[in-house]
Amino acid sequence: MNISTFDLNLLRVLDMLLREQNVSRAAERLSLTQPTVSNALARLRDLLDDPLLVRVGRRMRPTPRALALEGPIRAALQQIEQTLGGADGFDPRHSRQQLRIALTDFAEQLCMPRLLAVLAEQAPHLRIDVLHLAPNLPVDALDRGELDLVLGRFDEVPARFDRRHWRSETLRVAVREGHPEVERTLDLDTFLNLRHLWVHGGQTRGMVDQWLAEQGLARQIAYSTPNYLQAAHLAATSDLGVVLPTQLATHFARLLPLRVFELPFALEPFDLELVYLTHRQHDPALGWLVQRIMEIG
Repeated sequence: MNISTFDLNLLRVLDMLLREQNVSRAAERLSLTQPTVSNALARLRDLLDDPLLVRVGRRMRPTPRALALEGPIRAALQQIEQTLGGADGFDPRHSRQQLRIALTDFAEQLCMPRLLAVLAEQAPHLRIDVLHLAPNLPVDALDRGELDLVLGRFDEVPARFDRRHWRSETLRVAVREGHPEVERTLDLDTFLNLRHLWVHGGQTRGMVDQWLAEQGLARQIAYSTPNYLQAAHLAATSDLGVVLPTQLATHFARLLPLRVFELPFALEPFDLELVYLTHRQHDPALGWLVQRIMEIG
């Protein structure tokens, strides 16, 4: 292929088609007509000698060739935007950019209500898409440009990423009001005798169970879930105890019939961090968003 005759605008269309996997939505996101995007897809198929997107049922799915192109094309477009943009090229009040963040439902509850208030005032057209955060740092999704930023707790972060401390959190125990086994205080024996709901987040062992194992102890886990918010509601309507981050436990104690106690043993606080690719630190839109999140930490 002769790159000098290749219309590079087609790469923007291909990137959006691979994001949306739908011609109409891609056209809307690009502020183009559907026929224009359909014609661009036809040209791409001819130039690359591959169907790129094929219909499977009611949806379009990328071919292996398209999947192989997706990451490099997205990274190249991001590099171009960063090179040409500069700090003065981003106007938050008028920007219609889309930024994708991965985080747990717990971090979403902590961060997003206040961030949305900031965005409504300062960047009303900026679009934030939230994706669920798995236990490990999603390095591949960040490398491919499928994610711009993650907010969570990470033990190891590769050197090619920047990590910024957002806030520290502690843990508390929550049980329903009127729980038959818990009175005014919660000591270790009572804690161990409880049937527990564990929010695992995809982990095989959390901070609490690690500490207990080091003491030769164990608790009875009767139910596990990846969702902090659901866990609080389940604890409020059962005799299960649940360990929750302090801010979340306090929040739900105001809304649900829950009582909150300190852990009957000492654990170090854990840190929540913002992580993004180092080469994107000069991306004006991402930099602006990171600064706003840091300010509400």
